This record gives sequence, structure tokens and C-alpha cells, in this order.
Amino acid sequence: MAGNKQTGTGNTVTVRQIGSPIRRPSDQRATLVGLGLNKMHRVRTLEDTPSVRGMIAKVAHLVRVE
Repeated sequence: MAGNKQTGTGNTVTVRQIGSPIRRPSDQRATLVGLGLNKMHRVRTLEDTPSVRGMIAKVAHLVRVE
């Protein structure tokens, strides 16, 4: 994806929250918190691991990969 960057520790992925967790199931809200996102327009740079990719896929309608 376009947000991957090569660093000394490995690949990273940058995600931005673009959707509100209001009126979403509690598991989607918990996934956003697990990603470090809990308010609109927050940005986090995370390690590109299969678990993080799975979390992003679960809330793909609420986040944008940059």
C-alpha cells in the first residue's frame, strides 16, 4: 500500500481515523482503541504486522491508510 515506509526497524503503516465510532459495534470501537485511534483525524504510525493489518481491515470503513 502507499503508506508503507522502510525504516531501520522494518515496515510501518500510517493510519488516520476518518470515521466516528459513535453508533458502531463495541468490537469496532475497541479495535480503534487498540490501534491508538479514538478521536477523529488522529494519525498513528504502526508496525506493519499481520495483526495490525487485520485490525485495519476490520475497521477499514473508519480509517484511511496513508
